[in-house]
Amino acid sequence: MRAAILKAYNSDLVIETVADPLCEADGVVLRVLACGICRSDWHGWVGEHPKVKPGAIPGHEYCGEVVEAGPLAKWRKGDRVIAPFILACGQCPDCQAGLSNICKSQRVPGFGEPGAYAEYISVPHAHNLARLPEAISPVLAAGLGCRVTTAWHALTGRAELRAGEWLAVHGTGGIGLSALILGRALGARVVVVDVVPEKLSHALALGAEAAVDARAGDVAARIVEVTGGGAHVSIEALGIEATANASIDCLRTLGRHVQVGLPVGHTARMEINMNGVYMKQLALFGTRGMPAWKYPSLLDLITRGVVDMTPLIARRVPLSGASAELRAFNGPMPPGVAVIDDFAA
Repeated sequence: MRAAILKAYNSDLVIETVADPLCEADGVVLRVLACGICRSDWHGWVGEHPKVKPGAIPGHEYCGEVVEAGPLAKWRKGDRVIAPFILACGQCPDCQAGLSNICKSQRVPGFGEPGAYAEYISVPHAHNLARLPEAISPVLAAGLGCRVTTAWHALTGRAELRAGEWLAVHGTGGIGLSALILGRALGARVVVVDVVPEKLSHALALGAEAAVDARAGDVAARIVEVTGGGAHVSIEALGIEATANASIDCLRTLGRHVQVGLPVGHTARMEINMNGVYMKQLALFGTRGMPAWKYPSLLDLITRGVVDMTPLIARRVPLSGASAELRAFNGPMPPGVAVIDDFAA
């Protein structure tokens, strides 16, 4: 099969023909229909993710068609499925409690094992997969697997966002746009923060009530003014110190900060305004992924038209175009996300 391989950090991926993947007993092999290009992939590409080494095939946001199923898998050849990026074991106490996104035996394609920047992918623990509804295109589905699921769980499973509350979103990349769209669907009022005017305009067009250009400074103070006292919930979607502190500082008393952006490498440790946390009695949540059992309900919201995630997808690229998209993460990005949908080019 054709696959894009990381040969050296910060260098173009190399397209090579490699052996087709093997099917595990409880897993499936998918023909990849589409795969999202995520900032988490970039963290691995630049060498800051400890599980990504030269020789890796990136890609953890994917959907595909079953071409082979193991004897313990419920899926059959021809089924079209979508995957959460966390493939939990299903047997441990955390999985049995419905907390599969914290499974200690989880496996994550693209981070320690071959990912979906390839024509085929082996997916173990196939009970994590969800059937892809006919109404959802593979390209849109590939944009859901990390960014949308993570944002949905951050808002509903961690912050418990309520209708009428103010939601601040720091960074309007894939996670941020997802939080904006889903937050609006939950009835929240949304203010967004970014440094790219085009992305702020895009967010306003998608229903944000206010947009703050962080280049002008005083982000937290401006959000407090816009919201009449501070946001109830704030999503940090970049994983850097400046936005983490702005997220905490923009909250009103008893507000909830959710750390969604990945702090890794040189951003793994930050200096945080803990006095603000103490004085305002804030709640700080970390979040990563979404329990697999929540997938069908999220897909149902999309298929019923309750929420429209199509504005998230901005660019469709061939496998050979993945490197250019990864390089683009080195600077301010244009609105929307990119998805690989052609694995022959």
